[in-house]
Amino acid sequence: MDLDPGTVAIIQLAWSRRLGLDDDALAAADRHERIYDVHDEAQEVSFVKLFGREVFSGPGWAAKQVRSISGAELSSDAALLRLSHHHGGCAMATEYLYYADSFPPVPPAEELAVAQEPHIAEALERLCPPDDVIEAKLSHRDSLFVLVDDSDGNSPVPVAGAGYSIRDGILADVAALTAPGLRMRGLGSYVTSIAVEDAMAAGLIPQSRIPSNNVGATRTAAGAGFVPAGMRSSVSLTA
Repeated sequence: MDLDPGTVAIIQLAWSRRLGLDDDALAAADRHERIYDVHDEAQEVSFVKLFGREVFSGPGWAAKQVRSISGAELSSDAALLRLSHHHGGCAMATEYLYYADSFPPVPPAEELAVAQEPHIAEALERLCPPDDVIEAKLSHRDSLFVLVDDSDGNSPVPVAGAGYSIRDGILADVAALTAPGLRMRGLGSYVTSIAVEDAMAAGLIPQSRIPSNNVGATRTAAGAGFVPAGMRSSVSLTA
């Protein structure tokens, strides 16, 4: 499934602005072209690949070294760490970028209710591993959707949640979290589809930024209609 050209143009605009480039920098670049954003005082080195275009940001010494390095090699933490080793390079993240612009065909879980209260999201977080909670930041999202099981007539039990925060005024940064004992059942994709539909109704483009080692989140995003569009890798400089 491909994204609409208009959607692609808006995503390129949002990322051009986030990277401090001209609004049309990514849209005007040829496919496989690399843009260099050089600032000698930069405290970070980053590499972004989006719809085939590349942006390298960092000090002049780093830009000089990477001109002979392929985009495929720069797509890993290891490459940026190697080139920044003598400058105190410390890995920050490698994340893959996914987007959606159509309503996902996910069958509803009619036996579950949807709650939007932050305290229910916090209850779900208490059921999950700390690393997952930190990554999803579910209870801190601007908009929340939590699937709850209230079939026993007692307090609703959270089973999965998704939410989004508005990023750059254009994108809806979506993340999801599912209780460990209930994973691999499609609940994450279902509740993510609810967040996607809400974001699109608000005129936003859903975005999912997924760490390179999170296979489960990748599966959830794909199930909710997201398609891959690129990646971002970065290291911080301390010397």
